[in-house]
Amino acid sequence: MDFARIERVETFIISIPRGVPYLGPLKEGESINERGYLIRKGNKAIYPSTDMSVLIKITASDGTVGWGETYGIVAPDAVTSIIDDVLGPVIKGRDPRDVMVIQEDLYDLMRVRGYFGGYFVDAIAGVDIAIWDVLGKLLKQPVVKLLGGQRKSKLPAYISGLPGSSMAERVAMAQAFVAQGYTAIKYHAVVSIDGIVEEMKVLREALGPQIKLMVDLHWKFTAQEAVQLAYRLQAYNPYFIEAPCQPEDIEGQAHVSRSVGMPVALGEELRTVFEYRPRMERRAMSIVQPEMGHTGISQFMQIGRMANAFHMQVIPHASIGLGIFQAASLHAAAALPNCPMHEYQHSVFDRNLQYVNTTMRCEAGYFSLPEGAGLGIEPAESVWQYVRPKGAANS
Repeated sequence: MDFARIERVETFIISIPRGVPYLGPLKEGESINERGYLIRKGNKAIYPSTDMSVLIKITASDGTVGWGETYGIVAPDAVTSIIDDVLGPVIKGRDPRDVMVIQEDLYDLMRVRGYFGGYFVDAIAGVDIAIWDVLGKLLKQPVVKLLGGQRKSKLPAYISGLPGSSMAERVAMAQAFVAQGYTAIKYHAVVSIDGIVEEMKVLREALGPQIKLMVDLHWKFTAQEAVQLAYRLQAYNPYFIEAPCQPEDIEGQAHVSRSVGMPVALGEELRTVFEYRPRMERRAMSIVQPEMGHTGISQFMQIGRMANAFHMQVIPHASIGLGIFQAASLHAAAALPNCPMHEYQHSVFDRNLQYVNTTMRCEAGYFSLPEGAGLGIEPAESVWQYVRPKGAANS
């Protein structure tokens, strides 16, 4: 009997309302515009006021359905248009067992037109995740078993973000997480109200020396400014500093990494081994942070294996999403030899579990991998009320 083939590819924009925007309450001078976006003054980056994502549904010729998700938090119609108009028609009739070949073929389609990053590769990432899900279901195996073997059944999680409106609230939130069993916490410089160094100092004093503390600098600084800041932070023993200077400044990133006495982490905005390689060669970081919603499973694994060859750790990034690319990230991370922990975006992950069917959880300091064939996660019926019409404003 012939193996099932890819028959249909569909896309959906999901926009789930939230009371407090991602990264915390709006600051002075920040507002939500008519399209539903806000710009954080701290790092000049645009974010949605809702939890917004793009889902990809791939149906095989035998009726098997695979689900993917990609990073569609801004202008999601760009991603859905690429999939609907370009990628989906190209992969119809393909064998899902050729998933890595398909990923490379899709990348080749537009590289000579300059599309080696951005929305085009985000779109490929979502399709790639969905094909892996189809393949796992057809073979009746969890995706992690198809990636070379499973090393862990659960992954240590680090807390990402303390979205309180005051230092006292953020400290109390951190203490509550420690009481639950979490031993690593990252705060965000873009909303660090009382100062980046002061927040690290207060958290260290409140939590003690055993807790790993990290700070996301959100590309706010020049390389030399980041070095100066790192020297001031060093007294509080950061586990790592993240995104110290602008992502296109490779030499600046390398300068920071060479100059500071602590690990540097970066990579959430990078999508392929081709973007990672020059930074690895320059030792611009010691921790790489692939974002599954940007990379897809195929590139994630190549990045992780390349990082291992450079003796670098992989601590995956996890951002706004429904949970499908989070599940994919856990499968991939559990197959790597160099992944000590995974980011836990608690303000997004926990609230959106109600919109997916999965055993995936994060409790007492650890992620539990989803169970079942494929990714072990599918959209729940409740999520379809939040499908946003293509072309509409975010709300």
